Amino acid sequence: MPKIQRKWTWKESAGFGGVTSPPPPPEKGLENLTVADVLLTKDTDGGSGKVDTLISCRTNDTVFDAVKNMAKHNIGSLVVLRPGDQQYIAGIVTERDYMKKIIGAGRSSKVTKVGEVMTDESKLVSVSSGTNIIKAMQLMSENHIRHVPVIDGKIVGMISMVDVVRAIVDHQNGELKRLNQFIKGEYY
Repeated sequence: MPKIQRKWTWKESAGFGGVTSPPPPPEKGLENLTVADVLLTKDTDGGSGKVDTLISCRTNDTVFDAVKNMAKHNIGSLVVLRPGDQQYIAGIVTERDYMKKIIGAGRSSKVTKVGEVMTDESKLVSVSSGTNIIKAMQLMSENHIRHVPVIDGKIVGMISMVDVVRAIVDHQNGELKRLNQFIKGEYY
């Protein structure tokens, strides 16, 4: 005869006859935190990670104008779009590109086009919005890059190593707060 298993209840496990509330739902762990979650955070904290506020340039813009745009917005990279195309990425241009390919090579940023110094789409490291945040950090570390476009068929945003680290630290701080509340009996 098969064993009938009774469903475990919070009331029984607590050992209190009067406790009837179930445990709170589990928080989203790091293994479930995605790039989309980071983009949502950037959108609410005034960041420019989402495509509707994404700061970009065109392949035919001068490097001078691109770097000026980065400085104005205090960012280290720009998504490069094809002329006339708002959502399909041609590449990325970074401060590092400027330093190595303009300053280091003795070129003029006022006459050099972004398309000449950018990392081309074919060599671009990117992630999708569903990519796990830990995987995104690994990709960035392994490839020695600090900025990654988020592409779901077309460009949907941009994340940086700072965004990833901030998301992980915020998550860990939340976990610590929940544990402290639990220990103090303030969890419910």
